[in-house]
Amino acid sequence: MAAPLTYDSAANARSRYLLRLCAGYVRYLRTTTLAFVCVLARPIFFAECDRRTLSALLTGIMAVPPTYVDLGKSARDIFTKGYGFGLIKLDLKTRSENGLEFKSSGSANTETSKVAGTLETKYKWAEHGLTFTEKWNTDNTLGTEITLEDQLAKGLKLTFDSSFSPNTGKKSGKIKSSFQREHINLGCDVDHDINGTAVHGAAVVGFEGWLAGYQMTFEAGRNRITQSNFAVGYKTDEFQLHTNVNDGTEFGGSIYQKVNDNLETAVNLAWTAGNSNTRFGIAAKYQIDAEASFSAKVNNSCLVGLGYTQTLKPGIKLTLSALLDGKNINAGGHKLGLGLEFEA
Repeated sequence: MAAPLTYDSAANARSRYLLRLCAGYVRYLRTTTLAFVCVLARPIFFAECDRRTLSALLTGIMAVPPTYVDLGKSARDIFTKGYGFGLIKLDLKTRSENGLEFKSSGSANTETSKVAGTLETKYKWAEHGLTFTEKWNTDNTLGTEITLEDQLAKGLKLTFDSSFSPNTGKKSGKIKSSFQREHINLGCDVDHDINGTAVHGAAVVGFEGWLAGYQMTFEAGRNRITQSNFAVGYKTDEFQLHTNVNDGTEFGGSIYQKVNDNLETAVNLAWTAGNSNTRFGIAAKYQIDAEASFSAKVNNSCLVGLGYTQTLKPGIKLTLSALLDGKNINAGGHKLGLGLEFEA
């Protein structure tokens, strides 16, 4: 027989029920408050996250990897753009209303007094993905290039390139193809000239900022692979690392760092197997304002390069550069460069 319910036992039961109810309400408040705090803190959390990591993830997921020849391009541009040692150079770019582009370039070597020039016309037929290009240079070499892009398949680009020299009768032809999709960039070129036929192939894969590429050349006349290059790198919006091995004998590496919106730096390193000489260089580019920039570089041979670029007015750009021999400052032999670019 069950014990009779007394007043004390009933009070204890009510107390335990109230305690359980209060405990449940406290847990509910704690869970709700935690969820509310998480919602409020979510924007702050993402704002304080490592932006480089997020950028690397977005780059690896969304972007197409660069071609093999463009691996490490950001560092190379810091070393090469804005300089023209020993040259007086003039560039002209114009575009007509119907989309026809004209590009002309001329340069004079201050040491040899040799003058060289090129002329290029380009017309894009966007409706059919076609681009027609005609080229001519002072060596009297004529070139024609026809490009078909994104027509046979998305990401597929086909180029038919030919050149002819009336003076020597030399002819050459190339069929270039490239295929670009997320995480992969493929290229295959067939080159035919007086020396025979050669096949050039390249592939680059990328994932979450990491890049790996391979490049080779097969000469049909010799029935062998004459070039075999391999590269590995890492790329984000502000930092890039590139290493490469060419034919198992030449080794190189470069680092690109965008310090801030105005300053970019680069380091380059290269050496050859069996040779103790290491080539090393440091370069930087500083954007003074929207219209002017200053570049400087130095290598382990004590060669110092300086460059200054100024936009005189919209469409007119002036470039001054100098190459100094740090070991023989007073001996002369330094090189100066002048460049003027017009674009309309």
